[in-house]
This record gives sequence, structure tokens and C-alpha cells, in this order.
Amino acid sequence: MGVFTFVDDVTSTVSPTRLFKALVVDGDKLIPKLLPHIKKIEPEGDGSIKKMNFVEGGPVKYMKHKIHAIDDKNLETKYSLIEGDVLGDKLESVNYNVKFEPAGNGGCLCRTKIEYHTKGDYVFKEEEHNEAEKQARELFKAVEDYLLANPSVYA
Repeated sequence: MGVFTFVDDVTSTVSPTRLFKALVVDGDKLIPKLLPHIKKIEPEGDGSIKKMNFVEGGPVKYMKHKIHAIDDKNLETKYSLIEGDVLGDKLESVNYNVKFEPAGNGGCLCRTKIEYHTKGDYVFKEEEHNEAEKQARELFKAVEDYLLANPSVYA
């Protein structure tokens, strides 16, 4: 097994607190409303597992994330992708550490450290990460656009 690490930064004019609340605290409810290919996000067991179900007919059926920590004070979350067809035969899991930091003019820097844990001796390529990051940015952009269009939400 190998571990391949990437760090991605995204900036926004939305405050870190609002983005954290929308993406992390209330994401289970908000994200399916904004992205039509996501059917629902539901907790399992004690709530530390979140199953994201996608609409039928798409390339992905579901993903399960294990929430390790949600730090409201420091606007940080740690979780892992532990199950789902996106892992395929190449990945064991994917770990995420996401921190929302203040940036100029009231905006935010969202820094994400991603660790891909591969099966066997598979070497995870930067192009594969870039494709996964593209999907993550689409989700981020949908939430950001919603917050910009609704300035009183999560204020």
C-alpha cells in the first residue's frame, strides 16, 4: 500500500464561518438541494458514517465517509472516504483534512490535505487527483454561489 498526498487551496469571498456551516455542519441537507446528481446524504450507525447516494444511471452509485472530527472553533474537519465504487480496485481509502481560514476582505481560504491510500503497489497519478479535485471544486462552487446569492443564510 502506498500513500500519495496532495494539498489544494481554494479561495472565496464568502466568510470561513459561513462556508464551514454550509459545507460541513449542514452539508447533509444543503448539498443534495444544490447538486441534482446527489440524491441524499444520510447518517449511519452513530452518525459518524455518512452515505452519499447518487441518482440512478450515473457513473457513481454511492460513497461512504467516516467523520473523524468536526472542530467548530477552528473551522476544521477530518474525514475519510471508506467505501464506494469510486475507490475501485486501486484505492483502499482517501483521507481529508479541511480547514477554513480567514482571508482578505472577509473571505476565506479553504485548504484541503488529501491522502490517497492505494492498494498494492499502485502509484496514484496527479491526473487522477486533478479529476477528483475537479469534482470537489464543482461542489464547492455550487455552495459558494448559493451563499453569495443568499447573503443572510448561515450568517
